Amino acid sequence: MIQAAYIHIPFCEHICHYCDFNKVFLKGQPVDDYLQALDQEMKMTLAQYPTNQLQTIFVGGGTPTSLNEQQLYRFCEGINRNLPKAEKLEFTFEANPGDLTKEKLQILKDAGVNRISLGVQTFNDELLKKIGRVHRAKDIYQSVENAKKVGFENISIDLIFSLPTQTIADFEESLIEAFSLDITHYSAYSLIIEPKTVFYNLLKKGKLLTPGEDVEAAMYELLMEKMEKQGFKQYEISNFSKPGFESKHNLTYWNNEYYYGFGAGAHSYLNGIRRSNSGPLKKYIEQINSGVLPILEDHLVTKAEQMEEEMFLGLRKTEGVSISQFIEKFDRDPRDIFRNEIADLITKQWIEVEKEKIFLTKKGRLLGNEVFQSFLVTV
Repeated sequence: MIQAAYIHIPFCEHICHYCDFNKVFLKGQPVDDYLQALDQEMKMTLAQYPTNQLQTIFVGGGTPTSLNEQQLYRFCEGINRNLPKAEKLEFTFEANPGDLTKEKLQILKDAGVNRISLGVQTFNDELLKKIGRVHRAKDIYQSVENAKKVGFENISIDLIFSLPTQTIADFEESLIEAFSLDITHYSAYSLIIEPKTVFYNLLKKGKLLTPGEDVEAAMYELLMEKMEKQGFKQYEISNFSKPGFESKHNLTYWNNEYYYGFGAGAHSYLNGIRRSNSGPLKKYIEQINSGVLPILEDHLVTKAEQMEEEMFLGLRKTEGVSISQFIEKFDRDPRDIFRNEIADLITKQWIEVEKEKIFLTKKGRLLGNEVFQSFLVTV
């Protein structure tokens, strides 16, 4: 059963120095044509892969709230017309502080959106300039205040640590400011410098000063410590929430469940097939207008790959991989399939195995990617 949908809006009013997502400058783009194509893709996909009720919808980007008010209204109307929704739907919109007006917030609220995710990154104005963000700390406070006034109770913010020239003291200050917002959810990621970004080019030229692995690890440990003290449960490597406010949509990914992906460059996982859409807007719109789904690539996931994914995605969660659910899904015990890998990771004290679950230790959380790579084996 497909219970989640991701929808991609690729437009941005500026491009951040670290971002490698599928995005384009908003000015001069065929926004209305794109929204029409998106509407059509939802119709075509649901006809081919029907579902009864979606439990989560997540609109990301790019910057979804870079759409003007009429476009935003039309877009939300299309979502509500095309996608079947459960009564207790989690409906999330990503937004940038500074472009989240009360008018746009009201449009979202009226359309049934009940969760806002703000790309904050840091509260340090100098660092915000360095990473190419145009909002400033004051915009963060204003956006959260506006969202609360309109009636949003489920608000999340994203933070990034290990930014160029960032110190542990800088990051701690951002955490203090973040807690002052009195919201329900935080995501915090260490900076990854991806190819085809401004930061990647600067790094290659020796012009980017990053804090280094030791400082990054110290920041992550500080993050976990402060979140726990503030009563936020770490339910995934990078995610912390008040009880009951975990991101149901992201749990779809970590539970290795099926989901729709709509829009240019979006990814989906449907009936055992991982699919990626065409990224360039022109190509995406042309395919839709020709009456075909905008597929760039389809990959039928083998049983061996499914079991690997179950392990390295499930281990992202604090509760880890459920052994009984794994056996129910695949009719095999992960402790047998990955016997050597599990034994090695236990020796390193990176994972623990209890009667019902396999999970990362605190030490393992610091070395998550190395743990996950251990399960990329031929079963």
